[in-house]
Amino acid sequence: MNRKLIIGTRGSDLALWQANFVKDRLAENNILADLKIIKTQGDRILNLSFDKLEGKGFFTKELEEELLAGTIDLAVHSHKDLPTENPAGLTIAAVSQREDPAELLLVLKDCVNVHQKLSVKFGGIVGTSSNRRKAQLLAIRPDLEIEELRGNVPTRINKLRNEEYDAIMIAKAGVVRLGLDLSEFHIEDLSPAELIPAPAQGVLAIQIREADDELFDALQILHHPAVAEALAVERKLLRLFGGGCHLPLGCYCRKIENVFQVFTSKADDGDGFPQRLFLEADTTIGLAEKIVPYFSKARKFFKSVFVSRDLSEQSYLRRAIEILGIEVEARSLIRTVPVITKLDSYILKNIDWIFFTSKNAVEYFFDLSPQLSKNIKFGVMGSGSEDALRRKGYFADYIGEGIDTEEVAEAFARLANGSTILFPGAENPMRSIHQGLSAQTKIIDLPVYETVLQDNVEPSTADIMIFTSPSNVEAYFVDNLLEPNQKVIAIGKSTGKKFDEMGVKYKLPFSPDEVGLAEAVFGCYTPAISKEEVDK
Repeated sequence: MNRKLIIGTRGSDLALWQANFVKDRLAENNILADLKIIKTQGDRILNLSFDKLEGKGFFTKELEEELLAGTIDLAVHSHKDLPTENPAGLTIAAVSQREDPAELLLVLKDCVNVHQKLSVKFGGIVGTSSNRRKAQLLAIRPDLEIEELRGNVPTRINKLRNEEYDAIMIAKAGVVRLGLDLSEFHIEDLSPAELIPAPAQGVLAIQIREADDELFDALQILHHPAVAEALAVERKLLRLFGGGCHLPLGCYCRKIENVFQVFTSKADDGDGFPQRLFLEADTTIGLAEKIVPYFSKARKFFKSVFVSRDLSEQSYLRRAIEILGIEVEARSLIRTVPVITKLDSYILKNIDWIFFTSKNAVEYFFDLSPQLSKNIKFGVMGSGSEDALRRKGYFADYIGEGIDTEEVAEAFARLANGSTILFPGAENPMRSIHQGLSAQTKIIDLPVYETVLQDNVEPSTADIMIFTSPSNVEAYFVDNLLEPNQKVIAIGKSTGKKFDEMGVKYKLPFSPDEVGLAEAVFGCYTPAISKEEVDK
């Protein structure tokens, strides 16, 4: 390309990093460019939340106007800031590789309470301008106070540093790109499966005039088709919901071993409880359209759900189900009892890791008042075990996510192979994690509780039956059978194996915790809805 390009960008540190990143990549391919800084509505108006600003494209409109006027050749945007449709005459020529789309919760160290989920003290003040983040945070921690937070990345961090908030939420991508040192804060790194990001979070969009074919061809050196394919689902879903920056919609699509996984969270507003859906598909064709009916106001839900564990009134699973008008029948079909009352101190000598496969294992182990070395690391299976460990005052060094214990075992083995690992748990454990460890790893099983099945378990007529352990399956089916129309959800693969043995069909959640079970209930069934309803 013979001409020197002009790149339009906002003037924030992050926007300039993004524009310079594109400029440098072009220079590596002998394409020269200069930057032109353009101020947008979102930069000028900092005293209003996004839902109070008029229209869409608060951070992009002025750049698009200069593109159309020919005063710049291309604009570099954070893709999540763009409206879902390009103005006439403009197109997205390339999208970048995706930076980690996770969210970071930065907490003042004086405001950390490890016993609380997300580590923010009870009733803490969290800053965010995003209704999406607000809705998902309050669903996890309804005690938190959410206050408006605007400004560029360094400005928001300085407001936390000045103690205007107890914690703030920020996209990890911006922090990584700017190389910021956040060691003065406690950091909670929330994966896209835990707190679902904005559509296209972590991706740069390069926008040009539609007629500029020469520039379009030149920019293909920066384009990542696989990223574009996943983003098409996220952006299409945003368009179908008619959303912009203020819509409490999270959507994240990824491809894992040729299967597309889509995580979706949607609330009516920032104060509303978000419903979450997890879907898998072999293709992205029609995938966004498939998701929309699940969130339709016209959707009919089941009347009742049975859960084979006791649930508090503040349980995430109970709240997620009851807000849909579904009755919850929660009762455990088993009881657990300790098998030892005193822990021999030599067992803990030279231990490198302690791995918990259940929250019961955490509870019974710490009931023994173990004297632990400061160097011991903790691994857990799922967020339920992580929460139980937090309540004992400890952070997990490894958290196994998802329901595939083989994958969890492989990931844990990469950290712990060759070390000495203690596995507190039930008598006769499944040993699923053990199987992924090397022969050089010393494994110590410590039975701390046993499971006792209840006698004469009463049957349930609930429409959906959730079983939370293999023992609960055994207890229920001693005297009972499923009714013809009852649907079954198994919390994980070991529970599912019991149903395999019985020839019973069941559904698995993405994660073996209350959020995963709530997603599974929400995705259990949806009626056929007309195309007109989908278009709404």
